[in-house]
Amino acid sequence: MENIEMKAKEKQKEKIYVRYDEGAERYSMCKHTFMKLAADAHAVYKINRLILVNTKIFEDYLETFRV
Repeated sequence: MENIEMKAKEKQKEKIYVRYDEGAERYSMCKHTFMKLAADAHAVYKINRLILVNTKIFEDYLETFRV
């Protein structure tokens, strides 16, 4: 029972904004594909030279491809 609670807490602590490398690893895809999908989802934030992807927006966009 505690294991389920620990997983729930970890899920809450997941990052909302990730960089391209971390996002590609998180979603098990190559960096280029992640970059393209993130841009198509309008989930990319550019702050000077730092680029972040909003994972909530990205995941909502991924759901549109569900078969």
